[in-house]
Amino acid sequence: MQLSVDPAAATPPYEQIRAQIAERARSGALPTGQRLPTVRALAEELGLAAGTIARAYKELEADGVVETHGRRGTLIAATGDTAHRLAAEAAAEYAERVGRLGLSHPDALAAVVTALHVTYPGA
Repeated sequence: MQLSVDPAAATPPYEQIRAQIAERARSGALPTGQRLPTVRALAEELGLAAGTIARAYKELEADGVVETHGRRGTLIAATGDTAHRLAAEAAAEYAERVGRLGLSHPDALAAVVTALHVTYPGA
């Protein structure tokens, strides 16, 4: 797997790796079920600490992009259903919190729109 890390970038190496794998999984370049390299193998290939790769994999698993199956390794997950489920859970948590804060629906939606524009400029 061809990944690159820019050591001079402001983005930490684990996040650069996480983002590249997530994007390739979303685009289909890494198909569902594809096995990722072991933490050690990818760390060695990229000249990074194993902990850096482990953190990237952990974040990918938390986001539902990959699944870890013991000896079978880390595999690209079927992200469609997982991504929608995780987004729905996050939305429910957000709705509960803004309700406790007393925000109106328009104000709560405006906060989401602003956050999306900040996170995904130009989208």
